[in-house]
Amino acid sequence: MRIIIIDDDKLIAASLKTIIETSSDIKVISLGYSGEEAIELYNKYTPDILLMDIRMGGMSGLEAAQKILKSHNEGRILFLTTFEDDEYIITALKVGAKGYILKQHFESIVPALKAVELGQSVFGQEIISKIPTMLNSTENKKDISKYDLIDRDIEIITLVSKGLSNKEISAKLFLSEGTIRNYISSILEKLNLRDRTQLAIFYFNNIK
Repeated sequence: MRIIIIDDDKLIAASLKTIIETSSDIKVISLGYSGEEAIELYNKYTPDILLMDIRMGGMSGLEAAQKILKSHNEGRILFLTTFEDDEYIITALKVGAKGYILKQHFESIVPALKAVELGQSVFGQEIISKIPTMLNSTENKKDISKYDLIDRDIEIITLVSKGLSNKEISAKLFLSEGTIRNYISSILEKLNLRDRTQLAIFYFNNIK
């Protein structure tokens, strides 16, 4: 796995590189120290994952992520920050980040990177517990009839929003994992969404 680390504190960036490379086979191919550098380095190297701070001087990590994901739709960005700020979390979810974890939980960084590489979205337990309240307080429920969702679609969306894996959903609904994958792909296409994280946001905004 090839990653880039972006943090405006050069000591933290270097420390993260050391922690990650000495405890895993992950290769840190470049370090950057601003949102602008994040965009430049991403375009140059196209890493498997971009590990990025949020609050930085000049362009924030959130702004950089928005610009990167406009050009690289399949890009994977994992935010690592000291700030458990509701507005940051909501924005990170909406721009399509693959995860949001807190720096103080440094032992979770490598597992989080590996989970994102496997296609999962990773959010610390503190973040997960806050998402439903934050989304319900900032968004109004909408009419979902226009999306042509069948009952099974809504059932699967609900289970995804609860954090269940394809294997767990298949066991609960007595369907194969392949069938569940096909359902989720179809649902994402119907809703014009990128991934399971955005599907969970859709659930909290429109269904729950």
